[in-house]
Amino acid sequence: MGFSALEEMGRRAKEQEKPLWQVVWEEDCAFSQMEPAASLEKMKAMYRAMKEADASYQEELVSASGLVGGDGGRMARYVESGACLCGPFVGRMMERALKMAENNACMKRIVAAPTAGSCGVLPAVLLTCQEMLPAEEERILEALYVAAGVGEVIASRSSISGARGGCQAEIGASSAMAAAAVVTLKGGSPEAVFHGAAMALKNLLGLVCDPVAGLVEVPCVKRNVVGAVNALSAADMALAGIRSAIPPDQVIDAMRDVGDRMSVELRETGKGGLADTPAGRAVREQLEKQSRGGSQEDVG
Repeated sequence: MGFSALEEMGRRAKEQEKPLWQVVWEEDCAFSQMEPAASLEKMKAMYRAMKEADASYQEELVSASGLVGGDGGRMARYVESGACLCGPFVGRMMERALKMAENNACMKRIVAAPTAGSCGVLPAVLLTCQEMLPAEEERILEALYVAAGVGEVIASRSSISGARGGCQAEIGASSAMAAAAVVTLKGGSPEAVFHGAAMALKNLLGLVCDPVAGLVEVPCVKRNVVGAVNALSAADMALAGIRSAIPPDQVIDAMRDVGDRMSVELRETGKGGLADTPAGRAVREQLEKQSRGGSQEDVG
């Protein structure tokens, strides 16, 4: 898609008197030289893949490292018990975010939205909205186009790569996309959509990418939960009429600046933050030891 600013997207929607999702849809078709029906079918396929990934979760699966597995099931039982302080809506969303991120760690099929490491945020929010609001799938697809447009602007003006911008560029971007999607579903104005995205991104500004042992597992899986809950709170603020004091496009620019200033050790190298704690180093050393042992056995 060709949008490089949220302001530009909103201006086109206003000038053409079209909803945001439609201008993003049309831009996608023009950019990719795809027929409108084909673009829509592709979006349907992605949402269908999100649903299938959620439905195919297996609690007994554990990642190769042994660090991840089973938490989605634990959260599901907790929500079902009625004890969840956040209530059934947010609890179900948290459950789905864990399940999707665990699927990624266990090498199952997911939708990178916008990245594999942040794959749980957008599906958790939209699948739960469809179930609990409820929302028709047509409206979900429209929200996905808006989310895609916001993600494109973030990628264009800043980054969606943890290696370049830290986890703010992955979980932050996915949370902003999810907030924009929710505001769209609830009938918010383009202004509300953009400010919801901006507030979600601001809340995660500066978040480092510090994967233990260099794996997209710890703390990545649980950060998907934070990204989903953050998106919902930012959407509610925007729908209440609250606005970001810093314009949305400037928030994205600030995220780029923070990422550029961030130490390389805190950008997906597995050398800083949680990865460099005593426990994090112990995990890395144990996995390296196991890897060396496996290699020696293979050679022998």
